[in-house]
Amino acid sequence: MATYRSTYYSPLYREFKSIDPRSYRDLVRFYEKNETEIRDLNSEEESIDMLVSYVNALFEIGAYRKHLLLVDHVVEAAVAHNIYEFEGKDLFRQSLFKKAASLFNTHQFKKAQIILRQLVRMDPYEPYAIRFLKKCIRRCRPRLVNTFRATSVFMLLLTALVIAVEVLFVRPFYDMHTPVVEMSRNSLFVLACLILIGGFLYNRWLAEREVEELVYQMRERKKRKSAGESPIVL
Repeated sequence: MATYRSTYYSPLYREFKSIDPRSYRDLVRFYEKNETEIRDLNSEEESIDMLVSYVNALFEIGAYRKHLLLVDHVVEAAVAHNIYEFEGKDLFRQSLFKKAASLFNTHQFKKAQIILRQLVRMDPYEPYAIRFLKKCIRRCRPRLVNTFRATSVFMLLLTALVIAVEVLFVRPFYDMHTPVVEMSRNSLFVLACLILIGGFLYNRWLAEREVEELVYQMRERKKRKSAGESPIVL
């Protein structure tokens, strides 16, 4: 005769799980209202489950600073309790990815970049982490972008100055020089646009090259490990 084994869940946990998983604000409100009781639960499994759902809900509603205060607890729980999956996803990596996103959304680009580099090293075939790292690196170079932008603005101001000279002096008094002034004005405007676009593309190219080099190195390392060779120390 088969032995029937039931699993008992606390009323608090049952009430929490009855909330629609996509009703993130309801999840946040419930957890924050009952946080003390949740922490005092006898079942560590229930407590961790609700904590993970709560932290994910904070991220989904855009409470990034509050999310950053708690996401490390989820990462630690995933490691300490060997929780590999949560709702079908890798809890450890997903939590790190969301932490990087919260850092990015709070303009902590360098910290986000560090985490994303770790994720790429873990899995150099993960497209989301790779794309996000490129975006983060581009944001980490504001001085480069601002230099190009400032140069472009200066060229546009020169263009405006040339237009003023053309309208006020050249056309009324020195009309024979109008073609030369027009050419100068148009050249300055085109140059300003090229500098602005070039700065954007150059910054993008630098980020692409840096990340692709990291991805290539990590993929080669994995290939060497799978082939049983000694990996190159980077």
